[in-house]
Amino acid sequence: MSLLRALLIWIVIALLGALAAQLLLSSDPGLVILRYDGLDRSTTLVNAIAMALGALVLLWLVMSLIALPFRSWGRYRESRAQSRLGEGLDALHQGHYARAEKLLTQSANENPHYEPAARLAAAQAAFARGEAAAARAHLDGFGDRHPATRAIALAQIAMLEDRPIDALTALDAPGAQPLPPRGLALRADAWAQTGHAAEAYGLLGALRRQQALPEVQLAAREVRWAAASLHEAADANVLAERWEALPKGLRTETPVVLAYVDRAFALGWHDAALRSLETALDARWDEQLASRYAMLDVGDPEHRRSRLERWLQTYPASPTAMLGLARLHHARRDWARGRPLLQRAAEQGAGSEAWVQLGDGYAAEGDERTARLCYANALRAARNEPILALPVDASAPTIAAAERRDEHGLPHLRDPDDLTPRP
Repeated sequence: MSLLRALLIWIVIALLGALAAQLLLSSDPGLVILRYDGLDRSTTLVNAIAMALGALVLLWLVMSLIALPFRSWGRYRESRAQSRLGEGLDALHQGHYARAEKLLTQSANENPHYEPAARLAAAQAAFARGEAAAARAHLDGFGDRHPATRAIALAQIAMLEDRPIDALTALDAPGAQPLPPRGLALRADAWAQTGHAAEAYGLLGALRRQQALPEVQLAAREVRWAAASLHEAADANVLAERWEALPKGLRTETPVVLAYVDRAFALGWHDAALRSLETALDARWDEQLASRYAMLDVGDPEHRRSRLERWLQTYPASPTAMLGLARLHHARRDWARGRPLLQRAAEQGAGSEAWVQLGDGYAAEGDERTARLCYANALRAARNEPILALPVDASAPTIAAAERRDEHGLPHLRDPDDLTPRP
């Protein structure tokens, strides 16, 4: 159909050319003499132009007819390659990996336009059926063509096989530079897996500019890489430099603060670790950070006690603040102030840790029966089993009001029955 359309266009062009020549040369048609081998042929200029155009149309028609079988064969091959590509991708999606690999390989060999997508999908099919060597062979079929595509695919296979160094080597290929967004994301992940989280963190700006990953994933990687880079700090100077370089909001994220605290304690920076925990808890309360703060045995105990008391006033339902404050009271052998805090902590879901501390306190006071009940409750709390009631201690201050608290940790009003003296 396209050949017939082109032929009609050429005929129309020839007729229009002849008509234009006729109009332009009507006053003087001109004379054209052709002499060849002793013979003379003469005609008007209009006729000569018309014959030349006709000869050109005839030559084009002959050439088109000669090339028609080759063009038809090329279109057939392209259509077959396209069909095999579609069938191969569908087979890959359905899990028919052997059939998908065969169809995609044929498509890649038949048409260079489909080669990148077909070879990549064939490599995925080979890797999915456990043939990593065959997958790399498909990618080696690229040769020097499509270096970035080949580098990204090799890096992805290496990352799936837990070979981040090989992934970095593949991504460093000169022909693949500059890396596209997918390559940058793989490079950052590979850096993080090789223990160079600081280098991965440094690529976050480029990843955001190129929108290599969704913002949710980038935010999660930012926290993870920042924490890992702090863990990897070789000395105190590097740790301080990396901590100060972090955005202010990131320095209140729980994994980042815990990483800094752990590394600072390992390097002997106890005061810096305490300050970072206090700053983070003042900015945003977090039970995990509070638990870490409550377990510390460094610094001024009175300073930590005042901090915990202030936080407990602001967050009265915090079991970790209660446990930390009770631990400080126990260190001062102030069992009378520590026991109500531990009982409140147990009520607020502190779990086995609060019961163990209660058991230790009762054991230190010589009340072995109540201590055994507390230790049993510690096991029950760990197993999510019902808690056993403790015996009533007439000598202890009543804490009935403290035991009944709402979801915010605020005590309910006492019932009239609670005000009657106990026998």
